[in-house]
Formats: sequence, C-alpha cells, structure tokens
Amino acid sequence: MLAMNHYNFSGPPGALDPLSNLSQWDTEMVEMESLAHLGNLTLDKPISGGPIAAALSMTLGVISNIVALFILANAYSHQRRRSKATFLLFASSLVLTDVFGHIIPGVLVLRLYHSGGVFPEAAAASSNGSTDPMCQFLGGSMVFFGLCPLFLGCAMAAERCLGVTQPLLHSSLVTTTRTKLSLSGIWLVALCVALLPCFQLGSYTYQHPNSWCFIKVLANDTQEADVAFVTLFSGLGLTSLGVALVCNTISGLTLVLARLRRRPSGYSSSHSHRSVAKSHDIEMVVQLVGIMVTSCICWSPLLIFGLMSVMRSYRGSIDKADMATYETLNLMGVRLASWNQILDPWVYILLRRAVLRKIYLITKRQADLKGSVLRRWEGNSFQSKSSENNPVNRI
Repeated sequence: MLAMNHYNFSGPPGALDPLSNLSQWDTEMVEMESLAHLGNLTLDKPISGGPIAAALSMTLGVISNIVALFILANAYSHQRRRSKATFLLFASSLVLTDVFGHIIPGVLVLRLYHSGGVFPEAAAASSNGSTDPMCQFLGGSMVFFGLCPLFLGCAMAAERCLGVTQPLLHSSLVTTTRTKLSLSGIWLVALCVALLPCFQLGSYTYQHPNSWCFIKVLANDTQEADVAFVTLFSGLGLTSLGVALVCNTISGLTLVLARLRRRPSGYSSSHSHRSVAKSHDIEMVVQLVGIMVTSCICWSPLLIFGLMSVMRSYRGSIDKADMATYETLNLMGVRLASWNQILDPWVYILLRRAVLRKIYLITKRQADLKGSVLRRWEGNSFQSKSSENNPVNRI
C-alpha cells in the first residue's frame, strides 16, 4: 500500500489514457506488477556483473594451482633430502586444498548467480534460523577452505623453524608418516570447526548482496553462540598467522647469523654438502615468508572485520548507515581472501631457487653491461680531456 501511494496520480483523467478504460482494481494490479518488475530489476542489478568476475577468478585459481601442483609433484619425485620432501608434501597439500577451495565454493556461487540470487525473504528466513542446505554447505566450505591454508602455512613454518634451529631433533621427529598424520589432523580440525553450526554453535546466513553464504556476523538477533563461533574462527586464523610470523622470523634470523658466522675455508665435499643444504633451507624459508605475507594481506581484513562486526551487532550499536558500511567491508574482505588461493601457487612458482637464480643472473648481466658502458664513456672522456690539455695537440 505504501508503494501505491507513491503512484497516486491527481491529474485529469486524460493523463492516464492507457489505463482510462480499466477499473480501479485493474489499475492497482498493473501498478503492483510494474513495481514488482522494477524491484526485480533492482535486485538483479548488482548480481548481473558478478558471474563473469566469479568465473574468471575460479578459472584463474584452478589453472594456477594445477600448474603449481605439477611442478611440486615433479620436484617431490626427484627429491632425495627428507626435509625438502616434507616441505614439498606440505606445499602439495596446500595447493591441492586451494584447488578444491576454488572449485566447490565457486560452482555454488555461480549457481546462485545463474538463478538470479536469493530473494530478501529467503535470506531473511535463513538469518532467522531456517535451514537452507545450500547455504549451510556453502558457508561450511568457505570456513573449511579458509582455515586449511592458514593451518598449513603455520605447520610449514613450524616444521622449517625446527629444521633450521634443531636439525638433529627434526631428523628424529619428522617422518613421512607423521607428516601425513599431521595433514589429516589439520583437515580434521578445520572440518570440525566448519561443522559447528550443525550442533547449534553459530550459524551460516546469506551475505550482502545475497549471492554467498558465510558466518552470521551482522543481524538483529545475534546470539552468544554466533559471537563464540566468529571469535573461534577469527582467533584460529589470527593465531595461525601470528605463529607463522614468529617461526619464519626465527628461521630467517638463524640462517642470516649462520651466514655471517661462516668463515671462508678450503673446498671440501662436506663444505659443498652444507652449502647445498643451506641453499635449500634459504629457498624454503623465502617461500614460506612469501606465503605468510600473502596470507596476512589477504586474510587479516576479513578476520578483523568479522570480529568487529559481530561484537557491535551483539551489543546492538550498529545503525543502518553503519550496517551498510560493515556489509561492504565484509564483502571486500571475502573477495580479498579469495585471492589468497590464487596467489599461493604463484608464490611457490616464482620464488623457486631456479627462478631466483635466473632473475639474479639477468639483473647482474644488466648491471655489468651498464657498468662497462659507463667505464668506456669515462675512459673516452678522460682521453679527450688529456688530448685537449696536451700543448703539442694544441699547436
């Protein structure tokens, strides 16, 4: 009725010539249908540009991770050092998780886009606690595939920190069997966290603009269970990033100090073997630092915004203007987090020792070329000045 009041014309009867022969009831029905059509267009407008971006993001992520997976599998099959093999096993598991993390949520999001999104009534019903299997599965998969890379990055950093600082203890503790058990434990913990809403601890709801599902962080009926679930999710993610930062810092400082303490000595086979081992350690730590920096940049905004949103929503201190701001921030956060699964494989591909060596040689060659040109120019300039100052040349 409120919408009809906005379309209540007071002009002469001839002004509504196409509707002049209709009854008042028919006129109201036509107006309601027109408003409904306009409402549907308004609902679909923010969704119309989404499928292309979502499809491109999913395709780019899958291709990048598959390329990295082939490189890792080839390196793992030719690797003889156990510490390097353990690192490659962790990295392969990370890339494989990222592949499925693109395919499963990406297909569900594309399906929502293809169906025109979710109407506000359905989204409101999901927010009020009614079960939507698709939303529950999409939200759970996003939590699972979001926590797994953070847990794996933390485990890789801890393994390398132990290998660099305590190599003897590492060789006795870290085996292929224990590595596989650790991977299974990581996936199991992430799955248990994602399944907590099935036990009434937290919930998944449609998020703005009703084209994806995630943990309920913005709602008028935010419960203590929702706050606990978001706190657990964000706390685990931020703790993983913090532990990875500490372990990578210790590993990096240990390698730098070992490099500074090393004294030049005569060539020997044992010295060559230690140099190769140190170069492998440096390569792995550099790759871990790249993965950690990428994860911090991509995941920290979503983890922090989600925690801030649920706290303010639970206290009831969010008005309509703030609600729109927090919805936009959470949407930007999840889009940024999705880039972590695209950048992870490229961090490994580009920070390999062979690639870094080629970049170093190209840079050094360019620098030597510029230096030779500069020295040649200075030599010619000096010769011309000396010839000018010679009295015989003046005569």
